[in-house]
Amino acid sequence: MNLLNEQKIEDLFTEIPGISGIFHDYGLFPDNRELSLKEYLGSLSEEIYEDLGIDLSGLLEQIEGFIQQRHETLNGKLPPVNEITIAGGRDKSGNAEDILLRLVRGSVTSIVGPTGSGKSRLLADIEWMAQGDTPTGRRILVNGEVPDPNLRFSLEYKLVAQLSQNMNFVMDTTVADFVALHAESRMIANADEVVGDIITQANMLAGEQFGPETPVTSLSGGQSRALMIADTAFLSSSPVVLIDEIENAGIDRKKALSLLVRKEKIVLMATHDPILALMAERRLIIRNGGIHRIIETTDKEKANLAMLEELDNRLLALRTRLRSGELIKDIDQG
Repeated sequence: MNLLNEQKIEDLFTEIPGISGIFHDYGLFPDNRELSLKEYLGSLSEEIYEDLGIDLSGLLEQIEGFIQQRHETLNGKLPPVNEITIAGGRDKSGNAEDILLRLVRGSVTSIVGPTGSGKSRLLADIEWMAQGDTPTGRRILVNGEVPDPNLRFSLEYKLVAQLSQNMNFVMDTTVADFVALHAESRMIANADEVVGDIITQANMLAGEQFGPETPVTSLSGGQSRALMIADTAFLSSSPVVLIDEIENAGIDRKKALSLLVRKEKIVLMATHDPILALMAERRLIIRNGGIHRIIETTDKEKANLAMLEELDNRLLALRTRLRSGELIKDIDQG
């Protein structure tokens, strides 16, 4: 900490991208960046610290914690996750789940079951890396091993990124600034390039285009979901992605899954859509709080998927005609 105290503000801002965000979050904009960190923070009055709601030691602790997290991230101390394994527990009636399911990066698994059947409980078990200490009694292995207990309760190490059905932004900022904030928090070196890629990919998923200067609060539900899927694919450190009912998002479902697979995410997808269910390599049938059955997608189902996609494309064409104000006088029978 002594060496940190003696560093100039200008050097800190230059050498550690993102640290300026801590200052700006507290409304601190140093005029003289030639001052050392100790000199600048020591020059702030007690009234300023009172207004900030933090004292000198607390602010230093935040800065030191940020630097430590950055160091661990850049040096790969947070272990990569290549696979997770779900070791079966029991359903609500106490019946055993006789399963040992291995999920690897780049795989897509659909989760099928009625409301209240236990889909959320399954994802919660994965997110918390359960070790027989949840109502289901399931155990989650990471890379084939019991995860380090410290990882289970780490604020930085999140196994699952969840994309819910409803996404409403409340920040008064633009799309580009919103994504840039996330990129900065992840300490991305080529942030501008990544921000551009995310917005481009999001527009490929969304039915209606938007630009970098579009306010996030004006995005439609489909545009919001498209932006967050692209953002998750490029920036989220979580290896597992849960998408809840993507069929209701108003986005290109196939492209969304393809993007996440290309980024080697382990995709778990709760859905009622037969097309999405058959796009997955397997589907988990959830019943009475337990995994009732695991079905591997068969060749016959894949053949049926092509037919279902053709029907879906025809429906999409009809929707497009309706939205453009056409009268539906005739329908192509194919």
